[in-house]
Amino acid sequence: MSDVVRVERDGGVMTLRINRPDKRNALTHAMYAGIADGLDAAAADPTVRVVVIAGAGGHFTAGNDLGDFLAGHSGEGERPVARFLRTISHFPKPLVAAVEGVAVGVGTTMLLHCDLVYAAEDAKLQLAFVNLALVPEAASSLLLPRVVGNARAAELFMFGEVFSGADAERYGIVNKAVPAGELEAFVASRAATLAAKPASALRATKKLLRHATTDTVPARMAEEGELFAAGLKSEETREAMTAFMEKRAPDFSRFA
Repeated sequence: MSDVVRVERDGGVMTLRINRPDKRNALTHAMYAGIADGLDAAAADPTVRVVVIAGAGGHFTAGNDLGDFLAGHSGEGERPVARFLRTISHFPKPLVAAVEGVAVGVGTTMLLHCDLVYAAEDAKLQLAFVNLALVPEAASSLLLPRVVGNARAAELFMFGEVFSGADAERYGIVNKAVPAGELEAFVASRAATLAAKPASALRATKKLLRHATTDTVPARMAEEGELFAAGLKSEETREAMTAFMEKRAPDFSRFA
């Protein structure tokens, strides 16, 4: 584990804390690999009953580090993002998310692979893919409509507007939104309660609940991944990301 993905233990609960607060926990390729490493370690450790994913410094994650993504991944083998998505979608133990501050892009789509999600009422979630001339990922184009319905999913994806933790509870994306400042204690209590339950029954229950997505999720991830990779090479995406980093409005008028 690296400094930017911190591992914390409290009894049978392991917390993977995204720890890059100066960048609102924006994710790099290395950080994706670190989270995947943590999930693999938790899956293999019989003393870990529950895993919590949380952020440091008052934010969950601002999504992908755009500069890191524009530079691309130069390593060999499976891309860290693809490995992270595969790992989180197949994780066998109860997985809980604690969402505060911003949860942009993958910061929201990864929640669809968690079994329980708790958020601060004033958390700011956003599915900003279209704004960056990209498509949704993490099989969210399949999973989000199942949770919120097609009409709501279209609105969230196509406009890419910010919605609150309280809205996310109303939509069914999070289990419960709690007042700011109470989230950490609330999640710790819920995770400890889970960790005290029969581990084998929890794993079997999760498997039953997730069974319907076993085949469809990897296929949708692959389909989205091809479109996402093509989008990263497009002039529209470069304009969107450059405008974001330059703090100006993007101009897509010259693109068909």
